[in-house]
Amino acid sequence: MRRLFALLCLLLSLTAAAAPYPPVSVQVRAERVSPHGFYIPGLSGAASRENEGFMSNAGFVVTPAGVVVFDTLGSPSLAWEMLRRIREITPLPIRRVIISHYHADHYYGIQVFKDVGAEVWANEAGRAMVGSEDWRQRYEQRKELLGTWINDGTQRFPPADLWLSGDTDFELGGLHFQLRYVGPAHSPEDMVMYVAEDGLLFAGDLVFKGRVPFVGDADSRLWLAAMDKLIAFHPKVLVPGHGEVSHDPMSDLTQTRDYLRDVRRQMGRAVADLVPFEEAYAHGDWAKYEAMPAFAEAHRRNAYNTYLLMEKESLGK
Repeated sequence: MRRLFALLCLLLSLTAAAAPYPPVSVQVRAERVSPHGFYIPGLSGAASRENEGFMSNAGFVVTPAGVVVFDTLGSPSLAWEMLRRIREITPLPIRRVIISHYHADHYYGIQVFKDVGAEVWANEAGRAMVGSEDWRQRYEQRKELLGTWINDGTQRFPPADLWLSGDTDFELGGLHFQLRYVGPAHSPEDMVMYVAEDGLLFAGDLVFKGRVPFVGDADSRLWLAAMDKLIAFHPKVLVPGHGEVSHDPMSDLTQTRDYLRDVRRQMGRAVADLVPFEEAYAHGDWAKYEAMPAFAEAHRRNAYNTYLLMEKESLGK
């Protein structure tokens, strides 16, 4: 009865203070994926005004001693809705927030959780990202695209409370968490989180289920090495950075790995044969990916940057 009363009080307080940020019209829901784990499923596609920047996943784990959050979505408004979903499930305090990497869609909601007392953990490579020229450009792009929800009046970027230098394990409420540094891959600071008792892996943007991954200028050779680390967990459940939760993780892990291998194989062969990129791309065998979400937005850039990377590798750089 006391627990129920506390939960009702928290829900009432969140409802009463329901307007600290511009409201969103997209549905932010929490789905249970393991005995202790939940995820917030984002929408498909790139960030847009139509999806209000809600195009990535986040998650959380409820332990008897408090909640651990993994990523905070792409705006304070979305994070506020995520917080409300957590409070519908438990009144327990949010102890820690783990940031997978410092891309806008995964951590722009950080201030919401910091304001309720959570301790923020991230890999130390993120220090160089925050405030960098690339970071400023991303922020300006987000403001232009999503100004209703991303603007100087409401957006803040509190720093991490703990910058991790590598792999870290911790226990909370009888559950054992394994944080693994797997960057540089998708980003310099990539981290994943594995919950041992649940066999649950939060993979961040190393895995894009059911869609073409955004490789950009990442080092695909290092990304492949990171995929081997994820496969070694043999998880029962996998929450990717984008796309639906996977209850067949090995299949989805190998799908992302095989995509990276295929792009490297085709672009590597073109580099070895001195075939210009435009010709190599035009004659590439991309049929298996063309119907996948984000093909138009991501694949050509993935191939081009992989081509440039393979050129450097061929020169021993």
